[in-house]
Amino acid sequence: MNHSQQSSEGRHDDDAALSDFLASLMDYTPTIPDELVEHYLAKSGFQCPDIRLTRLISVATQKFVAEVAGEALRHCKTRKATIPKDKRDKQQKDKRLTLTMEDLSKALREYGVTVKHQEYFADSPSTGMDPATREE
Repeated sequence: MNHSQQSSEGRHDDDAALSDFLASLMDYTPTIPDELVEHYLAKSGFQCPDIRLTRLISVATQKFVAEVAGEALRHCKTRKATIPKDKRDKQQKDKRLTLTMEDLSKALREYGVTVKHQEYFADSPSTGMDPATREE
């Protein structure tokens, strides 16, 4: 068997796998509803009547969100581990983890997404003041 026959068969296998995958998307109910994906696609100027593409984008988005959430959890656990031992002992009673904006921002930064959140009233004494009177 020569090289062109092998690559042709490999391409045929890839095409068949892709066709099977796209067909399976017709029966798949995504976590992110089709309507939501279609809304944001339309908002960005993209329109496609093929529901399989919408569901493919939904699956990719779900994977991205899951990866970011996992990374944020890792940052949260790391942050909790760096708390001084005496304070950590007091917190041992509560086993729950608290995801902070800092954890999420670090996780998103690893995927090339920069988050700039608004200052809250408690963050800065100048927040909420008239811009003319602010000292920055």
